[in-house]
Amino acid sequence: MKHLYVIALSLVSFLAFAQIPAGYYSSATGTGYTLKTQLHNIIDNHNDQGYDAMDGFIASYDLDNYYEVGSNTILDVYSENPSGNDPYTFSPVGDECGNYNSEGDCYNKEHVIPQSAFNDAYPMRSDAHQLLPTDGRVNGFRSNYPFGHVNDSQLVSQSGISNPTQNGSKLGNNLNSGYSAGYTGVVFEPIDEFKGDIARIYFYFVTRYEDQVDNWSAYAMFDGSNDKAIADPFLNILMTWHQMDPVSQKEIDRNNNIYYHHQGNRNPFVDHPEYVALIWNTTPDTETPSTPTSLVASNPSNTTIDLDWTASTDNIGVASYDIYVDAVFYINTNSNTPSYTVTGLSPNTTYCFTVLAKDASGNTSSLSNQSCETTTETSSGDSCASEDFENIPANDSAYTDRTWTGANGTWTATKARTDQTINNRAILIDCRTSSTGTITSPSILGGIADLTVTTQRLFTGTDGTLDVLINGNVVGTIPYSPTVQTTT
Repeated sequence: MKHLYVIALSLVSFLAFAQIPAGYYSSATGTGYTLKTQLHNIIDNHNDQGYDAMDGFIASYDLDNYYEVGSNTILDVYSENPSGNDPYTFSPVGDECGNYNSEGDCYNKEHVIPQSAFNDAYPMRSDAHQLLPTDGRVNGFRSNYPFGHVNDSQLVSQSGISNPTQNGSKLGNNLNSGYSAGYTGVVFEPIDEFKGDIARIYFYFVTRYEDQVDNWSAYAMFDGSNDKAIADPFLNILMTWHQMDPVSQKEIDRNNNIYYHHQGNRNPFVDHPEYVALIWNTTPDTETPSTPTSLVASNPSNTTIDLDWTASTDNIGVASYDIYVDAVFYINTNSNTPSYTVTGLSPNTTYCFTVLAKDASGNTSSLSNQSCETTTETSSGDSCASEDFENIPANDSAYTDRTWTGANGTWTATKARTDQTINNRAILIDCRTSSTGTITSPSILGGIADLTVTTQRLFTGTDGTLDVLINGNVVGTIPYSPTVQTTT
């Protein structure tokens, strides 16, 4: 049944559903392989959209908004140069393979777990969590080789491609020592920036398909079991990569987009990196990270304060930080970056902050030093801004992303069409369960004291509410029904 809504807005920032749904992991209470099975039951039976649907997903959501912001090019883990200019780039539409001869010719869809491992079967073949856009020639170079730690003295040559590739990925015999000891066959090694991404895709895959993976032991990385699933030494390789390359914002965003805009399930190991150690670590890590130091609170606004501190260290690796506001837990940063902006604060109020570090096994450090700062006073609130949607794009019945310049700056909408009205022009967003549209306003100087929104539900569906988020925090809801209604 369709649920389509026309929403007319004033002074509102809609950024709905950009987080883990409440209660999604409430049944994940165990440890070891019991936890793995619990996670399997949570993420099983996703809504398979088919292989061809990935073209639209990649064009919309696999863009490089992290290293070349605003470039509107594909983020390709086999060509990305995180610290400089990419050797080549691909546009979302027009650069899909086709035929290729060399690096940079075109991009296609890389199965991180080769299709040959599961006999090209669905839904594995079209599972968005394990499909990445990559350079066609490098994809062919990687072929169906397992991932591993390449011995630089034993690289494999192929005509038409350099090894290492232009971004540093490599193909060669596995280094039979250190954390990768135990395998000497040919492996493919991505650059350090994306090793954790690859590892977490494998942990997802053997969990999502726990009830089938025992049939795929012909693939070197699988051991023929349902529980451990990943063969030695590849389990140690992937766990090392998971620890050395923590979850990135790119992974968080992609996880959300797959859940909310595509197939309706999540990668638990992006949301909860600590699950890896809880499931597979036969020798538990009990060493705590060092205590964060030199915490400084600064740059206050009327609702935000910036925090910076000296990073902690850990025997395996720091995974994230917990932030406390006035001795009360505020948020886990889900990142090992030693900085954070605290939002949703009250104007003209003094707040005191502390921080602790966490590793992937859940070990926590002691609290840092305390640092206090006072938010600024709010504006008088006498000014008023509004949006009448007169400048939205021309009438169009397709659901797609929209951007326009309104009365007070740039507005954006996702899953939106522009051919409906409420009195005058309005923006329509698709809020079906598997296709959640959003509307985001420009920043409102001085904050938002009062909000007025006019809504109407079109077509079939039931009445309900939409979340309103300001600075990333849910601050209220707006009702909708078939009747035009204005809510303040």
